[in-house]
Amino acid sequence: MRFLLDREQRAFAASLDTMLTAADTPSVVRDWSRGEFASGRALWSRIAAAGVFALAVPQAYEGLGPRPVELAVAFVELGRQAVPGPLVETVAAARLPGDDDTAAKRLLPSLASGDTMATLTPPAPHSYALDGEAATSLLALSPDGALRLAPGHGPVHLSLDPARRLTRPTPGGELLTAHPDVAQALTWARLATAAQALGVGLALLDRTVAYVRQRTQFGVPVGSFQAVKHQLADARLALEFARPLVFGAALSLDPAEVAAAKVAACEAAYTTARTALQSHGAIGYTAEYDLSLWLLKARALRTAWGSPQECRAAVLAGLSGGDRRS
Repeated sequence: MRFLLDREQRAFAASLDTMLTAADTPSVVRDWSRGEFASGRALWSRIAAAGVFALAVPQAYEGLGPRPVELAVAFVELGRQAVPGPLVETVAAARLPGDDDTAAKRLLPSLASGDTMATLTPPAPHSYALDGEAATSLLALSPDGALRLAPGHGPVHLSLDPARRLTRPTPGGELLTAHPDVAQALTWARLATAAQALGVGLALLDRTVAYVRQRTQFGVPVGSFQAVKHQLADARLALEFARPLVFGAALSLDPAEVAAAKVAACEAAYTTARTALQSHGAIGYTAEYDLSLWLLKARALRTAWGSPQECRAAVLAGLSGGDRRS
């Protein structure tokens, strides 16, 4: 089965690519990693103005959605450009109110417009929120299952990816809804993460192919060596296998299919990252080289919103007749 984007979806992807390329996202990522958020917030506003976050918000609350396929299209481009910030977390937050109209009216319009940059922490003990110091709303799922607006956060903890700055929310806070739709939020978060990882992998592959074409050894391009060709071909196959899984999962929004797509996309991006690092040689290990921005993100996304083991367990649960839709 082939999942091809229509003309409007391709135009949407192209417009995002043009905007993000002009924004010089590597410099934005480096600013973000240092805790300097001005350029990242400016880029966030442009992404919101393009309608990206509104795709997760129902039209009744000033959004454009829910439109999961278009959201996946957008997040592939965000991954291609390594855009920093709590992108996935804001999408997850947009799906949490569920049937609570009061919470939805309070939260969703500002998420759709980009006025609110939300991050989210799960109820698990010792859990972290991504970019809590940059977010304007820090949402926390308490152990009793309620969704609260955390009053603040603790110190920053750097992750493997310096652009993913982790904080722990301050306990307590105002109650937003006692019955958030956690399952739906998780499904959308995993879909956005899968699409983002696919974009990261595609960017890594494109950069690596360009590099091995220009780098020479023994008087010939490195890309002419069979070993390099085979590794790059394996990476391409993994990414092209993941692509229809991501868009197929966006069509169905089946939790098991979304989990499978996340495993495929994140493992493909991780495989491509390892190939990219090996193909670049020593320069690939340097933080000053832009490739590192995508290498570290590929590794971080692999376990974000569910490790490969957790997602595979979700796939098996779906196949065994568990809840097939959220």
